Amino acid sequence: QVQLVESGGGLVQPGGSLRLFCAASGFTFSNYAMGWFRQAPGKEREFVAHISWHVNRAYYADSVKGRFTISRDNAKNTVYLQMNSLKPEDTAVYYCARTTTSTIYALVRAYDSWGQGTQVTVSS
Repeated sequence: QVQLVESGGGLVQPGGSLRLFCAASGFTFSNYAMGWFRQAPGKEREFVAHISWHVNRAYYADSVKGRFTISRDNAKNTVYLQMNSLKPEDTAVYYCARTTTSTIYALVRAYDSWGQGTQVTVSS
């Protein structure tokens, strides 16, 4: 069955960095685009970043552009999110998800499988 397992979250001080990992299994990873979303307490799940399946074209939310980088390794069935210059407002549970779309990539409903999430807390 389809599985997406996130890891790499934790507690970091403002200005610090974290690298999130999402290990995929149960499907042909290279046939899917992948996305990262996040959800803070009391807020809706929001788009963070998206990467296409072949040409590694990436898209970002304005709030993370220039600080976060999404990448993937199709040989390892893994998608990454490098997060630099972290801010307290980046605190959330981060989820990876798969999609077949490269147009409505910022919408939650465009993704059909999700991981369980990994907590990122940015605090001094």
